[in-house]
Amino acid sequence: MLTASNSKKTEKPTTLLESVREGKTKGKLLTPKLERQTEWIMTHEEHHAAKTLGAGKAIAVLTSGGDAQGMNAAVRAVVRVGIYTGARVFFVHEGGTVIGSARCKDFREREGRLRAAHNLVKRGITNLCVIGGDGSLTGADTFRSEWSDLLSDLQKSGKITAEEAAKSRYLNIVGLVGSIDNDFCGTDMTIGTDSALHRIIEIVDAITTTAQSHQRTFVLEVMGRHCGYLALVTSLSCGADWVFIPECPPDDDWEEHLCRRLSETRNRGSRLNIIIVAEGAIDRNGKPISSEDIKNLVVKRLGYDTRVTVLGHVQRGGTPSAFDRILGSRMGVEAVMALLEGTPDTPACVVSLSGNQAVRLPLMECVQVTKDVTKAMEEKRFDEALKLRGRSFMNNWEVYKLLAHVRPPVSKSGSYTVAVMNVGAPAAGMNAAVRSTVRIGLIQGNRVLVVHDGFEGLAKGQIEEAGWSYVGGWTGQGGSKLGTKRTLPKKSFEQISANITKFNIQGLVIIGGFEAYTGGLELMEGRKQYDELCIPFVVIPATVSNNVPGSDFSVGTDTALNTICMTCDRIKQSAAGTKRRVFIIETMGGYCGYLATMAGLAAGADAAYIFEEPFTIRDLQVNVEHLVQKMKTTVKRGLVLRNEKCNENYTTDFIFNLYSEEGKGIFDSRKNVLGHMQQGGSPTPFDRNFATKMGAKAMNWMSGKIKESYRNGRIFANTPDSGCVLGMRKRALVFQPVAELKEQTDFEHRIPKEQWWLKLRPILKILAKYEIDLDTSEHAHFEHVSRKRSGEAAI
Repeated sequence: MLTASNSKKTEKPTTLLESVREGKTKGKLLTPKLERQTEWIMTHEEHHAAKTLGAGKAIAVLTSGGDAQGMNAAVRAVVRVGIYTGARVFFVHEGGTVIGSARCKDFREREGRLRAAHNLVKRGITNLCVIGGDGSLTGADTFRSEWSDLLSDLQKSGKITAEEAAKSRYLNIVGLVGSIDNDFCGTDMTIGTDSALHRIIEIVDAITTTAQSHQRTFVLEVMGRHCGYLALVTSLSCGADWVFIPECPPDDDWEEHLCRRLSETRNRGSRLNIIIVAEGAIDRNGKPISSEDIKNLVVKRLGYDTRVTVLGHVQRGGTPSAFDRILGSRMGVEAVMALLEGTPDTPACVVSLSGNQAVRLPLMECVQVTKDVTKAMEEKRFDEALKLRGRSFMNNWEVYKLLAHVRPPVSKSGSYTVAVMNVGAPAAGMNAAVRSTVRIGLIQGNRVLVVHDGFEGLAKGQIEEAGWSYVGGWTGQGGSKLGTKRTLPKKSFEQISANITKFNIQGLVIIGGFEAYTGGLELMEGRKQYDELCIPFVVIPATVSNNVPGSDFSVGTDTALNTICMTCDRIKQSAAGTKRRVFIIETMGGYCGYLATMAGLAAGADAAYIFEEPFTIRDLQVNVEHLVQKMKTTVKRGLVLRNEKCNENYTTDFIFNLYSEEGKGIFDSRKNVLGHMQQGGSPTPFDRNFATKMGAKAMNWMSGKIKESYRNGRIFANTPDSGCVLGMRKRALVFQPVAELKEQTDFEHRIPKEQWWLKLRPILKILAKYEIDLDTSEHAHFEHVSRKRSGEAAI
């Protein structure tokens, strides 16, 4: 059954501008008087074009196939942005009675698709947003390819008129991939995958506790009939001893290798073993490898107390993670843009994620590559199947193999000495980065030292050598096991230089926030006075604030974001009971508004105040008036986020008092300062995996850079590229000299001068039903799968 959403327009003209996708905000949420004061003024034609972008058009949105957390966020975005453009928006209830789902038998027959076409034509719907897996998207593309013939048959049978057929002469389809397995080629992450990893890791962490108590081996089976992504990332995130995935079956002697690996782990003092199995795991001959098979093998050969846990549908349940909420919202907005910009010649596309960029890819190219993976596995061409999964999947696999299957050499002759340290405030994931850095260094034959308490510890000589077991079990632990301080190195150059010589340190891996970055700059300056400082160093960004220049993401930010979202969810629950209540929540971040903005987008906030986007008392007034009107609807609650340093005068107390006064008799106000809880807790799967890969890449770079800097029997590195920040930029992990990043840094406010996430703020405002002026001049790029895959080579 189709039902139309309320598409009543407000009296003011609205404009839909591209910054919903790519950002380019040129106007703000302002009163008309303030808007006239801005430098940029839209012409009448621009207003009209933007206002009518969706006028006279209809969009239907449906979810199909297996459910995945984050689908609701995507549906919400499609509906609200569609209505914002002036389009009529329809829901398709119960998983697709119009377009059907991969599990709808009627839709597999032409008669079923004919009925679906009839339903769409009668309602004037020519735009479909399908949220589902590859089966659902394949069915949608088949539907589109038959569209002309279906209309012709309907017209011949008298079920639709010639006029109706003419109005519906072409059908636009855009797909959003919702699948917890992450089994769709062409996108880095599908909607629901991150949330499923959250469920899995929660259980793995709980099982680890009991396994250690009883010295047990646990075999955990996760979903993934044709794709091992969940199993693979889980193994990286928990430091599992072994993982079985369908794309990379173990060698023929895997039984012997597995038992030897488990024995080695126990002999090094570990009290547990963790084995992760994808439900579709097979051996080289295509024979299934079940959890029970593995359990029986371990019990028979090693006599270990072994238990099996099959997670099942718990992986589909629970609330979506912050990542999935934001992903669903971003993809939903881009889907509307793709539909409204579509022409009869535009191929059906799927909106996907590449790095942190939204891209459009031909739907059937993605479906075909996905099918090619399955076919390659069936034909036992496993190397090809792995490559078809994409570079990101392959990188995960390579890092897993290094950490789980390669043993460090006994002799360290000819090795280098690398020191690892944490600097700045603690951030979840720091320990995972240290563990990865230490173990990759040991595998390369290097001597690895750990420094306690940051640069202060380096000056005081709080340094010790780390072995393989030193960092055992660190992946899932929050905080900083090494200790971390904000102290910078400049005042202690003499002591630091002495200890670099004393411990023969030839390279330095610095894991931390803005202080780590500024400390790196000071080390570069110090090279002019102290030759001992002429050693390579690399900074791995790790801070909840996400304010390190040179990287779009920092280790620890995702964990903090999920902590904020969880708190907002609970607060909204309490408000649902009391009604007519507005909560003002203060987040961390210093002058960086990343946490406030992204948490606002993920939690469905009504406003998010940040330093980067100045606001006035009139903006606050507009927000209060917006909430007054909201209290007249069925949703009688409000959520407002404030970055801790967004404005020195409009403090949290000021905003709370203002809302309390202006809302008298309409709503009550409450405030909550989240504080340091945002820095605590166990790291999320994203932060564990991100930190692990960053540590591995940093140490690989370090070994090469030290070798490159070896001159006349010593290490001497004084070139700009010997001191870098390792960061994610759009689609790639790149090393950028800290000296080159100085021009991109606002040192007074400790933030980069340009921040990619500011482009997402219009989405927050539109989803909160504000009217804003945006720029529609740009759109996400339409690419081909082959081009995207070749572009991933640097990741």
